[in-house]
Amino acid sequence: MDVSSTQYQLYPEIEPHERGMLDLDGHHTMYWEVSGNPEGTPAVFLHGGPGAGSSPAHRRFFDPDHYRIIVLDQRGSGRSTPYGETLNNSTQHLIADLETLRRHLDVDKWLVFGGSWGSALALAYAIAHPERVSAMVLRGIFLCRDSELDWFLEGIAQVFPERHREFVEFLPVSERGDVLGSYHRRLTNPDASVHLPAARVWARFEGACSTLMPNPRNVSGFDSGRAALALARLEAHYFVNKLFVSNDHFFLNIDRIRHIPAVMVQGRYDMICPIATADELHRAWPEADYVIVPDAGHSAMEPSIRSSLVAATERFKRGF
Repeated sequence: MDVSSTQYQLYPEIEPHERGMLDLDGHHTMYWEVSGNPEGTPAVFLHGGPGAGSSPAHRRFFDPDHYRIIVLDQRGSGRSTPYGETLNNSTQHLIADLETLRRHLDVDKWLVFGGSWGSALALAYAIAHPERVSAMVLRGIFLCRDSELDWFLEGIAQVFPERHREFVEFLPVSERGDVLGSYHRRLTNPDASVHLPAARVWARFEGACSTLMPNPRNVSGFDSGRAALALARLEAHYFVNKLFVSNDHFFLNIDRIRHIPAVMVQGRYDMICPIATADELHRAWPEADYVIVPDAGHSAMEPSIRSSLVAATERFKRGF
């Protein structure tokens, strides 16, 4: 369906009233925080990337008087440690981490909110634990199928040729036959003089293609050394491993989540996660509400995207 004409704003900035570092396996520790109503409806925010980490703005998609807002940094991301770590970092590990956190916070069921890579993690978690998901809000659907990776690595040049050229030509000619493999090798190289320049180029490429209209702030935000490293390294790690699931995992298991109330928000001109994937998922899962935002690309912070996301959390305040 088309996006509503009603414009919703992000809620005001708030601070967490609880936070901590949760030991996951003796090697990884996960940052988590809780804000909003301590007795409210639990909602968990899953950030994108993989590796992008969470930010204070992510609390603001939820009414703090209604929701118990749970935000975390996935393995290797943000404030979680070790930073940028790929060892024991897979979709299955992250699903288990969410269950560890859910039990730690004594949550029975929660609304699961995820965009971009976060939409894939939200879907994978719901497929694994449908009984723990009260509702879902998904944005910029990404399932990491071969066709989607081909678009990100090659097809996007049809729309952003100059940005794609910068991305590919960073590599020596001898490495351009396998762009993903070459970046992966550089990004996982322990030498900072090798992995940091590659991370900055990867992150700058993604940031430049993320909004409908050019946004220099978005590009520069992706370009800082530390932020770029986890984003680029973990994305390459997950892409090389195809999210650690089969190419048709989500479609084969859609019946496990068909009953869960859900809203999918998709920018019409999303160049990172093109609308074809969201359209295909909606046809397989027509029970989910499907909101096409006509004047937006990929970023959750584009005005019409964020309005639609807040509208979804507002809707679920009235029940699931």
